[in-house]
Amino acid sequence: MRTIDEIGRIIAGEGLRIGAIKLSPGDPFQWASGYRMPIYNDNRMFLFHPGIRKVIVAGLADLIAGAGADPEVVAGTATAGIPHGASLADHLSLPFIYIRDKPKGHGLKNRIEGIDADRDLEGRRVVVIEDLVSTGGSSARAVEAVREANGRADHCFAIFSYGLERAAEAFGALEPPCTVRSLLTFDVLLATARESGSFTDDELALLDEWRRDPFGWGEKHGFPKVE
Repeated sequence: MRTIDEIGRIIAGEGLRIGAIKLSPGDPFQWASGYRMPIYNDNRMFLFHPGIRKVIVAGLADLIAGAGADPEVVAGTATAGIPHGASLADHLSLPFIYIRDKPKGHGLKNRIEGIDADRDLEGRRVVVIEDLVSTGGSSARAVEAVREANGRADHCFAIFSYGLERAAEAFGALEPPCTVRSLLTFDVLLATARESGSFTDDELALLDEWRRDPFGWGEKHGFPKVE
């Protein structure tokens, strides 16, 4: 049985190989927030590769068991958390729902899909599945949506987390608390990138510096936020 760190290294290696994880400290990416960041992640690309899909699902199941979550329902976040959440629900033989960013503007105006709009989750234990936790805002809102539907959401599990302080603050503001765990952390990604030999020492140093000050990093290195 693989450890979570071993699973994280597999995800990191495969992610770098297929381009699901891109590292570019010399020409950083513009995030939706306008900040220039040296990392871009698209876990949807893992869907094309059955082998890594299976590793992710088995890893999430191990992560959940290790946390003692004992779920009764699996909830995927729209949109990238949906396929991995649905696969996990099949793996665990559990009901599946997914959470929209906001309620539909028509019909029954559902925020949570998979249950009737006139019903709720009846106090069931729900694990929220994310593909990526960056600043954590949308993930924390997904947990709140489950709770508003009378579900018990005490755990959020992700494929990858950048480990940003803003995410810790977003989840820390929830009441009651919600724990966040991921298969891949930025530390493991950085170690895997170093072992790959594909990045120079200067590039690795820039990536390590970004981890310590992600929102000041771009300005410091001549990549100001795009307003």
